[in-house]
Amino acid sequence: MTSIALAEVTPEAVIAHYVDVAEAKYDDALATARALDKAIEDLLANPTEETVQAAKSAWLSARVPYQQTEVYRFGNAIVDDWEGRVNAWPLDEGLIDYVDASYGSDSDENSLFTANVIANPSIRINGKTVDAGAITPEFISGTLQEAGGIEANVASGYHAIEFLLWGQDLNGNGPGAGSRPVTDYSLENCTNGNCDRRREYLSAASDLLVTDLEEMAANWKAGGAARAALQESGVSGGLSTILTGMGSLSYGELAGERMKLGLLLGDPEEEHDCFSDNTHNSHRYDAVGIRTAYTGAYTRPDGSEMTGPSLADLLAEKDPAIAAELSADLDATVEAMEAMVERAEKVEAYDQMIAVGNEAGNATVQAAIDALVKQTRSIERAIAALELGAIDLEGSDSLDSPDAVFQ
Repeated sequence: MTSIALAEVTPEAVIAHYVDVAEAKYDDALATARALDKAIEDLLANPTEETVQAAKSAWLSARVPYQQTEVYRFGNAIVDDWEGRVNAWPLDEGLIDYVDASYGSDSDENSLFTANVIANPSIRINGKTVDAGAITPEFISGTLQEAGGIEANVASGYHAIEFLLWGQDLNGNGPGAGSRPVTDYSLENCTNGNCDRRREYLSAASDLLVTDLEEMAANWKAGGAARAALQESGVSGGLSTILTGMGSLSYGELAGERMKLGLLLGDPEEEHDCFSDNTHNSHRYDAVGIRTAYTGAYTRPDGSEMTGPSLADLLAEKDPAIAAELSADLDATVEAMEAMVERAEKVEAYDQMIAVGNEAGNATVQAAIDALVKQTRSIERAIAALELGAIDLEGSDSLDSPDAVFQ
């Protein structure tokens, strides 16, 4: 990629292009969510192996642009406050639907652990009986999501839909993803009961995902709240926001909570896309999104490219050595993620890679974690070179105090 002549790059132009790319990414996330919604409509109209596979493929495609938006979290409060509605995990799936006996029947932390709203037209939340007769987007978002103030009660977003499409992955650290029968959505040949309500839930959750993404896409358009907040923060505030998102996603969130924690525990429940075994791709596109925030180069789902004034150009003017170091580190991280993807596609899924005793799989995941940690240190040097002052990046016990994970 050819950089813009340094004399043409201003901090204001860098921030403006960052905002334009954010708008494009959320537009793409919305478009792919609408395609998913249409595929789910087709599934419910005619539940067959072909239509359920098409819906699963649409879900996988929808994850690609969305994961690349996660770099807008942390620094952008509007995004971080909203994100839990669309991408919260892990979830206690027994809130939503039937689960295998191995899941358990109760939890000291969550009274709704096996509430199974699909099977029950009324449930009790905080000691009160709640009418669950109509499963609507409003009911999911207003009543079920984080019901009882418990974060594990994830009722909306990509992962609720993922569970409804794939079902539980009961394979532990062994091969195989979820295998929900398509007849779970058949009115004529219903399996596992309550197919009418399961259909209602899947349709409502899909509609809600589209609505939530419409909201965030609008926030980044001209006059939108996220665009305005960033522009009003000034040059220092805007550049700090970009680097906060890059560093916090790199270190505390992705390297720490999403990757190192699962590796320490060897726990398949700690993988991000745990029902579909798509975790390798979700991690990859987070890393690609971090790099995009630096280079300003974004490849859209239709193959078209967005480029413009970038943080890379601005940093190269201030400190060419640090700019080159950060660029190399970001590339190395994406390469480590691609190696993980290749292993997932040719050898074993991510939940197998993190299994205790799997030395080769563990090493592949650890290499990506190490690359994320290294690029975070370069991000910190970039912050210093740009004279942006102290920026607090997200930390992680999994990285900073791993012994605390087992206490």
